[in-house]
Amino acid sequence: MATWRDLMSAAVVVRTMLGVSTDAYDDACSVLGPENAATVVSCMLERADRISSPGGYLRDLTARARRQAFSLGPMVGALSRARMTVGTVLAS
Repeated sequence: MATWRDLMSAAVVVRTMLGVSTDAYDDACSVLGPENAATVVSCMLERADRISSPGGYLRDLTARARRQAFSLGPMVGALSRARMTVGTVLAS
């Protein structure tokens, strides 16, 4: 992705693939901001095999953010660490 706009456009496609409703995504955009909502959806795609209800998961994260109980940093950090661990294992 070259720009935030590219990421946000891709997130709309990904949220559809994951089965996340337009309402859930729009609410996430409203609460988190469009760039952060797109980032969350991207992280969800990376962990899609572990998320049984992507729409419910996004709604839960949005509700947490509304209560100021969710921060994107730890989510991205955990995904980054997981990718580094996989890279280390594959390199061995």
